[in-house]
Amino acid sequence: MSNLAPGAMVAPIYTLNEEDALYRKIWLRIIPFLFLCYVIAYLDRINIGFAHLQMKQDLGFSDAMYGLGAAVFYIGYVLCEVPSNMLLARFGARRTFTRVMVLWGLASVGMVTVSTPAQFYTMRFLLGVFEAGFFPGIVLYLTYWFPASRRASVLAIFFAGVAVAGVMGGLVSGWIMRDMSGVMGLAGWKWMLAIEGAPAIVFGILAAFFLDDEPRQARWLSEHEKAFLSRNIHEDHGVKAHSLRALTRVLSNPRVYLFAFIYFSLTWGSLALSTWMPLMIRDFGITDVVSVSLYSVVPNAIGAIGLIFIARHSDRKAERHRHYLYCTAGGALSLIGLTLHLPSLAGMLAMLSVGCVLIYAALPLFWALPASHLPKSSAAAGIAFISSVGITSGIVSPWAIGQIKVQTGSMDNALYLVAAMVMASGLAMWFGVPRKADVQQH
Repeated sequence: MSNLAPGAMVAPIYTLNEEDALYRKIWLRIIPFLFLCYVIAYLDRINIGFAHLQMKQDLGFSDAMYGLGAAVFYIGYVLCEVPSNMLLARFGARRTFTRVMVLWGLASVGMVTVSTPAQFYTMRFLLGVFEAGFFPGIVLYLTYWFPASRRASVLAIFFAGVAVAGVMGGLVSGWIMRDMSGVMGLAGWKWMLAIEGAPAIVFGILAAFFLDDEPRQARWLSEHEKAFLSRNIHEDHGVKAHSLRALTRVLSNPRVYLFAFIYFSLTWGSLALSTWMPLMIRDFGITDVVSVSLYSVVPNAIGAIGLIFIARHSDRKAERHRHYLYCTAGGALSLIGLTLHLPSLAGMLAMLSVGCVLIYAALPLFWALPASHLPKSSAAAGIAFISSVGITSGIVSPWAIGQIKVQTGSMDNALYLVAAMVMASGLAMWFGVPRKADVQQH
C-alpha cells in the first residue's frame, strides 16, 4: 500500500469546529463498523469462559486443562501477529481484515467438532492463528485516519468493545447454552460457540466492500478533506513501512521492549477479567449458568461506560502517564479487594466493576502512546511487535491462574499475582516512558 503523503493540492486551513466536524464524519463512517467487528472478535475469544461452565462436565476438563486451552490460543496469535500487520501495511486493511475475520469465524464455528482435549487445543490454536493481526491491525489502521491528539478517545471505543463483548456474552451465552442444549444432538456450549462465531464470516465479507485502505481512496471525502488529512496524519505519523529493514529497526529499539513489558503486565489484568470472570462469579455462590452470565453483564457494562469517560478525560487534559498510573494502581487494589470475600454479592460485584473500569480504561491509554514514541518508518512492525510480545501474557497467565486454582482450590493467590503485574505495568510506564510526546496537538 502506498505511503500517506501530502497530496498535490495545498492542504486547506480548518477551524477547530471544521476539524471536529471532519473527524466526526470519519468516526461515523469507519468506527461503528470496526467496533462491531472487534466486539465479535473479542466475544469469540472469551466465550470459552462461558462454555467452560458446561465443557467441564461434558468433556471432563479440569481448570488447569481449560487454562492451557485458553493459553494455546495466544501461542498461535503471537506467532502470526507481526507478519499479519506487516501484510496489512503492504496490501491494505480491506483484504487483511476480510482474510482474518472469515478464517477466525470458520475456526470458531469449527469448535462444534471438539470432543477431546487434543481437539480443543488444536482448534484454540487455529483460532489464535487466524485472529492474529486483527487488533494491532486496527491500531495501525486508525493511525492512518486520526492524529495522536484524538487517538485515546477513538481507541477507547474499541476497548469498550472488550466490555461490550462481555455484556453480550452475558446476555446471550447462558441462554443459548441452556435452551439450545440437545438440539440436533449438540451440547449447549457447542451451539453457543457456533452461533457467536458465524457473524465474523459475514462481517469479514462486508469489510471487503465497506473499508477504504486510506483517506485518499475514500470516495466519501472531498479533495480538500483528503489534502487536510494527508498533511495532518503525515506530520503526526510519518511514513509507513512494511519491510524487513523496518522490523530490524524495531528489534534494535529498547523502547519497544519497554512498551512490550508494560503491555504484557497490563494484560494479566484484562485477561483475568475476561477469561475467568464467569468462574469468579460462580465462586460468589451463583451456580445457575444463566444467572452467572447475567451477573457478568453488570461489571462489563459499567466498565464499558467508565473507560470511555476516562479516555476522553485523558484526551482533554492532554495527559497519559498520570491517568495510566491511577488506573493500574486502582485496578490492582480492586483485584486484591476481591480476595476479601465480602459477604454481600453486591459488594463483590461492585469490586469487580471497579476493576473492569480501571483496567479496561488503561488499555486505550496505553495504545495511544507507542506510535508517538517509535521511529516514523517502523510504526506497523513496532505496533505489531509490542502487541505480540505483550500478549504472550495470554500464554502464561491462563495457565498460571489455572494451576494456582487447582493447587489451592481458590483464586486468591492468583489474584495477588495478577494485581502485582498490573501495578508493575503502571510503575514501568511512569518511570520508563518519556512524557514529552504523550499527546501531539494540532
